[in-house]
Amino acid sequence: MLHSSGERPPYPRNLDTVKHATETPDVEQPWSELGLKQDEYERIREILGRRPTGAELAMYSVMWSEHCSYKSSKVHLKQFGEKAPENDAMLVGIGENAGVVDVGQGYAVTFKVESHNHPSYIEPYQGAATGVGGIVRDILAMGARPVAVMDPLRFGAADHPDTKRVLPGVVAGIGGYGNCLGLPNIGGEVVFDDCYQGNPLVNALCVGVMKHEDIHLAKASGTGNKVILYGARTGGDGIGGVSVLASETFESTGPAKRPAVQVGDPFQEKLLIECTLEIFKENLVAGIQDLGGAGLSCATSELASAGSGGMRVELDTVPLRDATLSPEEILMSESQERMCAIVEPDKVDRFLEICEKWDVIATVIGEVTEGDRLEIFWHGEQIVDVPPRSVAHEGPTYHRPYERPSWQDALQADDANKLPRPASGAELKEQVLKLVASPNQASKSWITDQYDRFVQGNTVLAQPEDSGMIRIDADTNLGVAVATDGNGRYAKLDPYAGAQLALAEAYRNVATTGAKPLAVSDCLNFGSPEDPAVMWQFAEATRGLADACQTLGTPVTGGNVSLYNQTGETAIHPTPVVAVLGVIDDVTRRTPVAFKEEGQLLYLLGDTKEEFGGSAWSQVIHGHLGGLPPAVDLERERLLAEILISASRDGMIDAAHDLSDGGLIQAVVESCLRGGTGARLVVPDGLDAFTFLFSESAGRAVVAVPRSEELRFTDMCGARGLPVTRIGVVDGAESDSNAVVDVQGEFVLSLAELRTAHEETIPALLV
Repeated sequence: MLHSSGERPPYPRNLDTVKHATETPDVEQPWSELGLKQDEYERIREILGRRPTGAELAMYSVMWSEHCSYKSSKVHLKQFGEKAPENDAMLVGIGENAGVVDVGQGYAVTFKVESHNHPSYIEPYQGAATGVGGIVRDILAMGARPVAVMDPLRFGAADHPDTKRVLPGVVAGIGGYGNCLGLPNIGGEVVFDDCYQGNPLVNALCVGVMKHEDIHLAKASGTGNKVILYGARTGGDGIGGVSVLASETFESTGPAKRPAVQVGDPFQEKLLIECTLEIFKENLVAGIQDLGGAGLSCATSELASAGSGGMRVELDTVPLRDATLSPEEILMSESQERMCAIVEPDKVDRFLEICEKWDVIATVIGEVTEGDRLEIFWHGEQIVDVPPRSVAHEGPTYHRPYERPSWQDALQADDANKLPRPASGAELKEQVLKLVASPNQASKSWITDQYDRFVQGNTVLAQPEDSGMIRIDADTNLGVAVATDGNGRYAKLDPYAGAQLALAEAYRNVATTGAKPLAVSDCLNFGSPEDPAVMWQFAEATRGLADACQTLGTPVTGGNVSLYNQTGETAIHPTPVVAVLGVIDDVTRRTPVAFKEEGQLLYLLGDTKEEFGGSAWSQVIHGHLGGLPPAVDLERERLLAEILISASRDGMIDAAHDLSDGGLIQAVVESCLRGGTGARLVVPDGLDAFTFLFSESAGRAVVAVPRSEELRFTDMCGARGLPVTRIGVVDGAESDSNAVVDVQGEFVLSLAELRTAHEETIPALLV
């Protein structure tokens, strides 16, 4: 077969074949340079009964990496299955490319969140862009049409020079790739903290929609079925890629290993999406897998491992961009926009016709065999002969030692409630302005305006709403809502509670818009698993999330673990990012954040306590992190969600906003600015103004209630036992220049003053 250069790939003079490996057991091999430990290398030799060939060593090295094998985390991740709540909506769970849930009317929705952290630090644009491309292909491989993306992001200090390098590149990469695919970006987060300096977190989520009968799985079954590689040519970009980068600690002077970051082509991916969907429509595939981390090594071994037989691959038939690539490099390449399909022989011609129609390169590179081996050949010479499960699913399992860090007690004893508080209304006013202008609480519109949030015409809610919402059926208005959350400051103080708070906030954000939470995906971002303190954080966070999902009835459908997120000896805060997906029967009944109608009554739902550990106030005003995070009450979260969903469905509320970072005042300011209205607030009996405004107690929301619905709404809350407190009224329109936020007896802030503070911070730092 001819390649991009017009020539056949060169035949290596010293090809390391299976026969040669058997005959030369003592040849030294670069297992350490490829990231393997000595005991892992010895285990490979034991599995094969000989030393591995160079190609086999390459495959094992990427597939047994932390990123692909979950070798340090899977002993803890099994809790998600062991504690999984019964949920009739679950159609496909952990173990496939993405989870799938039933949302009614014959529709299924698949969603997943993954990380592309280290590549995005090295090459921000391509690292972030290919992160989007990879998660989109995961969704596509399940048989779904991708319909939306989201991007939970974390960067170092907002005023640090390197943040000005990394953040614009990441945002441009996400926007450039997603916009070219025509996928709306409907939500996410942007968080700044010193702990992410030198190790930003770039997590990407995608949502896809299909009918139940269209679900596809990654398996290679049916002896004689053909293995077809289609999409972009294989190049030298991304060799080792995320497999190596995500399994390596960064040094203070930069990453220790710098394999080439993958280069994305969104236009090629768009063709690949449409081509694949047409192939699905004609029922031409028996199994399918995208090529992401570990490239062909992953696709071939996972398809064969999950199937009923073996697989034979002719590696020299793979279309290349670089004819000089060695077999090992081809197997390790993480070039983007590629898929691998298992196709029955009588359907191959039609498969290739559709690929040609979409100008997508497609090549038969092998077939499913009767045996139980994955065999790969190069110009007729066998270079791989392995049990596929040993590569894909039976990698090392580490029971890493973990121990509560010696500094944890002192950190929790450093109580944020002891910090100096404002002594007057004037000080309160000053601190409110400082809070809403701080980088984490300020408007992120400079970032989100670079994303197309409404392409395809089905976006119902997008940033800065509490959750993104997409209509999936135009006739019935069936829709889904998705929110991502994760507070690393809370998790640093208490990783068990911090993970539960991340779930609770995402769950609450979905319910606030009127959607019923159904299922969870997660991206668990932590430091080095070789540090017992970090491993304790991971074990606690995983246990906390599994317990909370069990209580709330929201199973984990899949996700990602990202370890080694640290620079030198300094780890990031433990950052479990949790995505919650919910369903809403009628998107026209959704509840937005904005206060719009003057005279509507403002009610606070839930209990407000003196809880400031890890709070935005303690960070912004005092630069402090200590104490305990807010207490978690999952039954209260469930009750609050039920009230919010019922009130939305029955037209009792016109606006709602969850209370989280920054407390009540942050939520009220955001809702006022979003709707262009003011608000008059009254401090309830039993609370001081400071606690009322800044507390970050969980399980709370603020709602705007039409006067005509006040009695019905408060009666519902009372009957179900949810604390409800009238705290004010929507008052004054920004268009009339008379809109203010008036905390009676304390201070008055004009909406114009608040808007300037809220909206000018990010552009001033980054432009």
